Amino acid sequence: MSSKKPINPAAPAPGKPQKPRRQAAPRPDVPMLVALNKPFDVLTQFTDGQGRQTLKDYVDIAGIYTAGRLDRDSEGLLLLTNDGQLQARITDPTHKLAKTYWVQVEGLPSQAQLEQLRNGLQLNDGPTRAAEVEHIAEPLQLWPRHPPVRYRASIPTSWLSMTIREGRNRQVRRMTAAVGLPTLRLVRVQIGDWTLGDLQPGQWQKLTISG
Repeated sequence: MSSKKPINPAAPAPGKPQKPRRQAAPRPDVPMLVALNKPFDVLTQFTDGQGRQTLKDYVDIAGIYTAGRLDRDSEGLLLLTNDGQLQARITDPTHKLAKTYWVQVEGLPSQAQLEQLRNGLQLNDGPTRAAEVEHIAEPLQLWPRHPPVRYRASIPTSWLSMTIREGRNRQVRRMTAAVGLPTLRLVRVQIGDWTLGDLQPGQWQKLTISG
């Protein structure tokens, strides 16, 4: 990720977006790549007929589109670009671009459950590839979610770091559920060499394109 500070450091508070200042479309012959920390409950699209929050509430640059998706109930790193070849390189599963998530799950993972996730398991659309999975402490740099995850004193929660090289629909959630560890919160922190860095929810930043 570029070492520059976020372009819009005064980002809107989650759930209360402010209209961003519209920027001119980038020149089509000049590739642009933007990282957004997508807040919870924001659709990964620029328009919506039902009045829900969309990317346009946070990033209003004409001529760019998403390189991959992130579910409405997930948070974190989302890449946007004006370059079709770059978009394909990021999203095409044949490139096996690694994506890393911090995952809050319900319950305490056993070694057997972690090994199931690492080795791959059978979902209703076929077996998953091997994944990199570690039981981690709650990330200290993580921002509060709005609204917060429902707390239940009788049920402990844990955090996992999961790196996958596939892009199936709601794959991480389905994988943890399959081993008895339902996902409560899902935050993507890295795609390939691009990381979320210190971007806060709703903030975005132009990235350096390499390769």
